[in-house]
Amino acid sequence: MSKEKVVGFSSGWPMLGLVVILFLGSIFLIVSSARADSPPGGILGVVVLLVSLLLLAGLFVVQPNQAKVLTLFGKYVGTAKANGFFYANPFAKKIDVSLRARTLNGEKLKVNDLAGNPIEIAAVVVWRVHDTAEAVFDVDDYPYYVETQSETAVRKLASAFPYDGPEDRITLRHAADEVNHQLQTELQERLEMAGVEVIEARLSHLAYAPEIAGAMLQRQQAQAVVDARQTIVEGAVGMVEHALEEIEAKDVIDLDNERKAAMISNLLVVLCSDHSPHPVINTGSLYS
Repeated sequence: MSKEKVVGFSSGWPMLGLVVILFLGSIFLIVSSARADSPPGGILGVVVLLVSLLLLAGLFVVQPNQAKVLTLFGKYVGTAKANGFFYANPFAKKIDVSLRARTLNGEKLKVNDLAGNPIEIAAVVVWRVHDTAEAVFDVDDYPYYVETQSETAVRKLASAFPYDGPEDRITLRHAADEVNHQLQTELQERLEMAGVEVIEARLSHLAYAPEIAGAMLQRQQAQAVVDARQTIVEGAVGMVEHALEEIEAKDVIDLDNERKAAMISNLLVVLCSDHSPHPVINTGSLYS
């Protein structure tokens, strides 16, 4: 694998001054030789002009959060990361690499979760290049490589967890922090060879596929009703137990098993009912 080599290149301003002097000198020689009808002077002027144009090709500018990767006849020379105006070998090829953070808005993918349910999922990935040599030489078209590997990582993540499930289990819907962390870790491992740093990776879209969305919504609603009723029953049992303990502790009334059963039944009906209770006055006796 390639490794980045940061090189400090010489300032381009002295060389720019030399290029200007050579250019003006070549023009002067060409014009003077033409007036004096001196072919050697004209040839010298043309040579100086070509030299000035060749030296001009070695000048380059590095913008903020940009880098230049330089190669000379197929050999990696180094990377210029400092901002400014520089000069290098005019035969060196200079490749622009952006060091800015980029955002990849992934498209919606239709995949199956761990339970085999078809879901739609998409992710947002924030990334940047941290090793210019690896990005340029170790992969072909590193932005496309990031896009492809991001799609592969999202598909793998979707198939590793169920969409929904119990709260004590990691699911795509409820464990967002754990799922996003795993996605970022998976992406960083895949993109390390491309010299790319993953700053953030998180799911931007998650839903059941349209063909099963209605059925899954009904199931979620039914499960929510069951969970709510279970919570109500648990709370009602606790309240009834507490009421009986208070009655016995304060010796309000002596209740036999039959009266306790009747009282428990009435309290559970009142506490668990989803309608307001209607009181009934009993003028008789429990045993008649």
